[in-house]
Amino acid sequence: MTPAALETYLHDHIPLSRAMAVRVVSSAPGHVELSAPLGPNINVHGTAFGGSVSTLGVLAAWSALHLRLDQEAIACQLVIHRSQIDYLAPIAGDFTAIARLDEANWPAFLHMLTRRGKARLTVVAELSFAGQVAARLTGEFVTIAEPHA
Repeated sequence: MTPAALETYLHDHIPLSRAMAVRVVSSAPGHVELSAPLGPNINVHGTAFGGSVSTLGVLAAWSALHLRLDQEAIACQLVIHRSQIDYLAPIAGDFTAIARLDEANWPAFLHMLTRRGKARLTVVAELSFAGQVAARLTGEFVTIAEPHA
């Protein structure tokens, strides 16, 4: 899926991404970089709202896993089960989120999905501002295989 196609998909299926003005900088199966401008994501202190920072991280992590599942032609439901974020520095401008799958965990994840029809995978997204990591989100995603037709 091209960056433009992923961006359209996010805006059409997750309307909050459109309201946040999320852009897809790059995308590949297992790797996604998203960006968001400060304007629609600003808080009362003139920095990025924590909810927007967290949401961009979840969107990046979800997208990286979604693209990898799509590459493998795995029909499934993909949902966030749990997330934890560490805010490391204020974000006073446009910011990005980069998520990459840990390929070492992929075979066990696929085995569990095939065997039980459900599997979990943890994906980390780093959120950056001005060339520095400003937050780190760890998301645990649940994948539920669609029944075969």
